Amino acid sequence: MRIVFMGTPDFAVESLKILIENNYEVVGVITMPDKPAGRGHKIQFSPVKQYALDNNLRLLQPEKLKDESFLSELQSLNADLQIVVAFRMLPEVVWNMPRFGTFNLHASLLPQYRGAAPINWAIINGEKETGATTFFLTHEIDTGKVIQQHKIDISSTENAGEVHDKLMVIGAILVKKTVDLLIDGNIDAIDQSKFIQSGVELKSAPKIFKETCQIDFNWDVETVYNFVRGLSPFPTAWAEVILPNQTTKQILKIFETEKEFAKHDFALGTLVTDGKKYAKIALSDGFIILKSVQIAGKKRMDIGELLHGMR
Repeated sequence: MRIVFMGTPDFAVESLKILIENNYEVVGVITMPDKPAGRGHKIQFSPVKQYALDNNLRLLQPEKLKDESFLSELQSLNADLQIVVAFRMLPEVVWNMPRFGTFNLHASLLPQYRGAAPINWAIINGEKETGATTFFLTHEIDTGKVIQQHKIDISSTENAGEVHDKLMVIGAILVKKTVDLLIDGNIDAIDQSKFIQSGVELKSAPKIFKETCQIDFNWDVETVYNFVRGLSPFPTAWAEVILPNQTTKQILKIFETEKEFAKHDFALGTLVTDGKKYAKIALSDGFIILKSVQIAGKKRMDIGELLHGMR
């Protein structure tokens, strides 16, 4: 079976890697065009591009997926199947091209958490489980027939980065299993409507922006704790606080916290600290204890390091 693989970030590399290491016929790899990154605005290759180059795979980086020259080159690869992992929306002329169609790996238990940031939103919402799903692409995003799913538990201390790494590996295995089912002709894809339970809310996973990441001090302790986990280590929750020996608010990125439930008389959002080892922010039903943070221009550090530097 001739396969074209589409993806861009680290999450996608594991799936491409499992195909290559198991000698599947990957005839082409499609990834995003190169773009400048970092302070020096140097051109950086996507992780998928780097892997493709390292393994001498044919690489395509179209600016526009409807461009005639790209479509012609894609057609010339004569793929039987296309696999999409963390790429972008495909036009029908692309996803409908191979005889076996195109399937996508999504980091949630569809139909829950359709959208760009399923791992983040599952943790932000305090879910106890999530998973990975392979499904056929169709017109509406993340709505195609489900091929396979695999569930995992989310512990109360795991953050988005840790769940991402688990699903990256599990998802790659699911991609391989899905390809094997297609090769064997054993696919029995199921309409997502069959997974919708009466009375159960379907939650979405929209793209996350910087504004989305701001902590609201009107939230309770559990909500803030899950919010921080769901955005750590990237894109990272943040709050405006007045730090020790400061008179104006600063943006504090928060990577790791602990919970303290307690009655208190502090105004919401007050930073309570001994100035040496600990700091916590007052919320309606207690405090969120800061463990790992970052201020502008500095590296990520333990709260004790930050407090020591502000004395």
